[in-house]
Amino acid sequence: MIVVLVDRDLKVLYKRSWLGLGWALVTPLVQLLVFSLVFRRVLSVEVENYASFAFCGVLVWGWFQSALTQSTGLITGNSALVRQPGFPVALLPIVTVGVRFVHFLVALPILFAFMWFKGIQPGSAWLALPLIAGVQFLLSVGLAYPLAALNVSLRDTQHVVFVALQMMMFLTPVFYSMDAVPPKLKPWFQLNPLVGLLEAWREVLLNNRWPNPNTLLTIGLVGAGLLLFGRHLFVAQSHRFVDDL
Repeated sequence: MIVVLVDRDLKVLYKRSWLGLGWALVTPLVQLLVFSLVFRRVLSVEVENYASFAFCGVLVWGWFQSALTQSTGLITGNSALVRQPGFPVALLPIVTVGVRFVHFLVALPILFAFMWFKGIQPGSAWLALPLIAGVQFLLSVGLAYPLAALNVSLRDTQHVVFVALQMMMFLTPVFYSMDAVPPKLKPWFQLNPLVGLLEAWREVLLNNRWPNPNTLLTIGLVGAGLLLFGRHLFVAQSHRFVDDL
């Protein structure tokens, strides 16, 4: 059912689109171009292999941001499915995160091309990539459930989430290194789970080093807690979705 729904959403999203899934490449490449100009040329950020470094951040953050942004409207945007008796509404947050994961996978070869150009080759640490992706998927779904439920009765949720994610992007080392953050502020930055996830992705992909297991375990536990709480809230509110729509 999840695979069928993901395929359906992708077809609807790119129906009558000339580029189709190619748009999954256009957006991160444009972001990379703009922010490379700002951070590399204007602000003179000194990071080795900056194109690979920044593009990795763009892809990881883009998956997280787009998944949460889309999750706020997944009930209101699928009213026909929600109104069907017996339809498993609880699958929709997983489908939304899954669709954005497909976009992430489509754009990933571009990152590999940047890395190959700079002589960065795969290593044994790459075996940790499925684990990192799984932790991020878990965290995203854990947040998607409560956001989807809240937006049905409180439509301001989607606007708050959009603004919050825009602000959060600049508090996440997407285009700059954590080395540039003042030491006294680093503990506050580390409260952001995307900081640990970004560092894990970059450690494995760019440096061929295994990620910090404690960091992944902590984020995984946070994601699992959010999933349990969020799904419970979602299911508890689901009987009111049709009336609120």
